[in-house]
Amino acid sequence: MVTVPTRVRLGYAVGSFCTANFTTIPGLLLLIYMTNVLAVDPLLAGVVVFLPKAWDLVANTLVGQWSDRTVSRWGPRRPWLLGGAAILPIAFVVMFIGPPLTGVPAALFVGAAFLVAASGYALYEVPYKAMPAEMTHDYHERTSLLQWRMIFIAIGIGMSGILAPILAGDTVEGYRLMGLVFGVILLLAMLASFFGTANAPYTGQAEPEASLKAQLRAARTSKPFMWLLGLSSAQTLGAYVMLAGAPYFAAYTVGSTGATTTLFAALVGPMLVTMPLWVWLAKKLDKRGAMILSGVLFMTGAVAAVATPLFGPLYAHLVIVVVGVGYAGLQLLQFSMLADVIAYDGMVSGKRRGGVFTGLWTAVESAVAAFGATIYGATLAIGGFRESDPANPVTQPQSAEFAVLIGITVVPAAIILLGVLMTFKYDLTSAKMSQVSHDVT
Repeated sequence: MVTVPTRVRLGYAVGSFCTANFTTIPGLLLLIYMTNVLAVDPLLAGVVVFLPKAWDLVANTLVGQWSDRTVSRWGPRRPWLLGGAAILPIAFVVMFIGPPLTGVPAALFVGAAFLVAASGYALYEVPYKAMPAEMTHDYHERTSLLQWRMIFIAIGIGMSGILAPILAGDTVEGYRLMGLVFGVILLLAMLASFFGTANAPYTGQAEPEASLKAQLRAARTSKPFMWLLGLSSAQTLGAYVMLAGAPYFAAYTVGSTGATTTLFAALVGPMLVTMPLWVWLAKKLDKRGAMILSGVLFMTGAVAAVATPLFGPLYAHLVIVVVGVGYAGLQLLQFSMLADVIAYDGMVSGKRRGGVFTGLWTAVESAVAAFGATIYGATLAIGGFRESDPANPVTQPQSAEFAVLIGITVVPAAIILLGVLMTFKYDLTSAKMSQVSHDVT
């Protein structure tokens, strides 16, 4: 068994600040930034959040193949981390410091900047996700390695969910300051992961697949990968519908815009303290059983949040803690199982195709995450939610406030239920991995 050194675990994990901040801030703030600051129609705003991420279906697949075929003294993945660092932080800042536009022109500007940022993110994130499968062959060592990553993701989500709304407030100037601060954080995290993985062990000795077509065919015909992609897509979609609705839930259901930060603390807190528990549960229940449990917890908390108008803010925070415990398990187990799928394919095929697997994964994950905002924006539009800007506040109709609540509770719970049901079909267990490893050796 190859044990990953602690310094490499930390060096790899710090890159998760990029993952956490770039996925959380657009998912949390971009929709409400457009509807409540730039006076963009909620349905149009939801589409703007989604379309740049749809581009990832192409970009991420290409990046995955390029990184699989890269030969350098830095290894096949690490050069691409630098490429992403050169693009993403700048484009992220531009998203929030644009000219004083409102309505459709503002939506177009934000969408164009988001498209460039998404491309930079693809250059970084696809190779980054492929690296754990190539650091160790051991089934449980990968979970232990990714436990560190999840801790940094939790810290990053906390930064995004607590600090970013405080900096942004509800003004153009606040969002510009937030964009600058987090652009710097993204740059530092991406560079730190490049340098921190310089001495990472590399066990991916298989040859890269000759063509992109063959790699895509391999991904499509991998039963474990396709089931994992399906169940994780449902989980991600449910989580990002809830994420997009969080500021609205705080403002219109809990009754305080400042509650966005405390609700996020309730979500992220369990991620910081329950990771060892989920590692233990993954060993006791196997990863599939632990994944089912985490989905049920997430779904239970989301459904319980429907009663917030009856029981008040404290109750809302308590049920979000339950959501947070489930979300911690989903985050850890998704990426640990993805590393298993990549390692399994390498053992069975003798080919290096992890980049395309993670490229497809990241593309679908990004598109699905952005589609969460589209679903929530559509829910608001159906409820009659009215766009505004700081100089012209509006009073929302009761139907819009009802849509705010249903969109963050019942809708994501139903989607998560689908993911739980799909998890029963995933069969890449510890026993199966051990048997394949024994047969290969």
